[in-house]
Amino acid sequence: MTMPTNSRRDFIIKLASVSGVLAGGSLLSACGGGSDGAMLQFNYGVASGDPLADRVILWTHAKYEGIVDAVSLTYQVATDATFSTIVSTGSATANESTGYTAKADATGLTAGSEYYFRFVSGRWVSPVGFTRTLPATNVTSVKFAVFSCTLYSAGYFNAYDAAVKSGAKYAVHLGDYIYEYGSDPAKFGNSDAVTLGRVTAPAGEIVSLDDYRTRYARYRSDPNLKALHATMPWITVWDDHEFANNAWVDGAENHNIATQGAWSARKAIAARVYHEWMPIRVQDAANLFKIYRRFDFGNIFTLHMVDTRIEGRDKQYDAYGDTDGGLTRYATALTSGTDASHRMMSTTQQTWLTNGMAASTATWQIMGNQDIMARMWFPVSVLQAQATATASPTEANGQAVLTAISAFLTAKGTRAAAGESALSDVQKALLSTTTNPRLPYNLDSWDGYPIQRETILQTIKAQGNKFITLSGDSHNGWFTNLTTLAGDKVGVEFAGSSVTSPGFESAGLGGLASSLDGTRVVAGGYGMGLGLVDDLNYVDTIRRGYLLVTATAASVKGEYVYVDTIKSTTYVASTGKTVTVSADMTVTYA
Repeated sequence: MTMPTNSRRDFIIKLASVSGVLAGGSLLSACGGGSDGAMLQFNYGVASGDPLADRVILWTHAKYEGIVDAVSLTYQVATDATFSTIVSTGSATANESTGYTAKADATGLTAGSEYYFRFVSGRWVSPVGFTRTLPATNVTSVKFAVFSCTLYSAGYFNAYDAAVKSGAKYAVHLGDYIYEYGSDPAKFGNSDAVTLGRVTAPAGEIVSLDDYRTRYARYRSDPNLKALHATMPWITVWDDHEFANNAWVDGAENHNIATQGAWSARKAIAARVYHEWMPIRVQDAANLFKIYRRFDFGNIFTLHMVDTRIEGRDKQYDAYGDTDGGLTRYATALTSGTDASHRMMSTTQQTWLTNGMAASTATWQIMGNQDIMARMWFPVSVLQAQATATASPTEANGQAVLTAISAFLTAKGTRAAAGESALSDVQKALLSTTTNPRLPYNLDSWDGYPIQRETILQTIKAQGNKFITLSGDSHNGWFTNLTTLAGDKVGVEFAGSSVTSPGFESAGLGGLASSLDGTRVVAGGYGMGLGLVDDLNYVDTIRRGYLLVTATAASVKGEYVYVDTIKSTTYVASTGKTVTVSADMTVTYA
């Protein structure tokens, strides 16, 4: 069943307000309850996720007020808002062992169809949700919203609210759904939390089972997040902050064994609670760390959701305390290939990914990925000036950074306008990768794992697939080419801005965008490769928001949607840049 567009949007708008009332406990069924008649509360609404052609995961949180009894639930999926035509039903239980969350895999559904769903226990009824299955093979267009990095204490989730009204039919979240930090105002993103009424809970950093559950509950109390969960199915992966900052298999930058215990224990707790609170289908009940999986959106695209954080990531090069920040280790791996075993994901997952792309018959192969995959390489001349200014922050050293940037961009602009012969010897040296090498600025991203990235890209190149990555983590909006070490373009990358987490602007670098993507050299010159980063075509270093993607067999269009504020619930959403990739991999900007 496909609901007419206007009625669907009317339902979504009404659902957002009704869900808030229901979740607040002021509109509940009249009678019933536990053994002592206690009120049954659905304080965190309902959600759906991991849609397939014939099924979808349904989620809720149900608890009797004041008692710990288990809650027996019946889920109902219907083709109408009155639930007169129920097409799937079954049982679920919310109890203490699951933190009173409940999930069910509703089966027997029809591809490309939209449904209402709810949970019932006696006379108690949950808020109503709206979901849909994956489209049938003859679908002509798919629209979905992409999110990452949602720090509760930094501001309001206005991007979630904007997405509810966007016409998107699916939500993809690429990680950092929560953050592990405590409520200390000096901690990352907490400076306005008290003023905004966005103080996180619990007050300390989350480590225990109760800590993680309480943190998810605080995030899920947000009305915009509840509304978005209730209006479309989500497809999610975790990144580091669902565990701890800059995590890898055996540890994390923000984990202290002496005060927080074994990393393996904390990691297991974090994975358990993630599965409790997210509408995700368990891939392996014996291994909750295995969350990589794929979704076929008709013949248009296959979405491969990977885990580049927990499943198989080796320790980052910059996490060893080297005086050079790990760059020597990185350079050794890149130039010699002797560290080919240094991985973002296991060999098993890598094989799963590339074999899945080879087997897919869809037009596009899209990878949902936590970290920036493109080569974000900066010229050493700029990095050296920046390092000096950081070590000795004088006015003269700050000016030297600007001079280094200007000299490099001028050389690039001169070559583009008049050719190599117009360059001075100094400019030729600046543009030479021998005399002025390029180095990455973030070794926690794919740049820190160059050999495995190269292997994957070379495999995709050989397959001839139309390859796109969707990436998060960076808190800013990026569009880049994906190139091999030899410079061959294999695909493109859309990386959306964060929902609330501070980006470059928080470090005083909000004005850097035009130097990074080259629009300082040529106004509107997106995709000309005239910036500090050769493969970067567009970047926004100031605004928060999300990515709205529309995919057809002919093109994939990404709209970088930004909100004008996260410090007020009154906001305006606008499209900052639209990037369209055609089936022949040509790119246009609007």
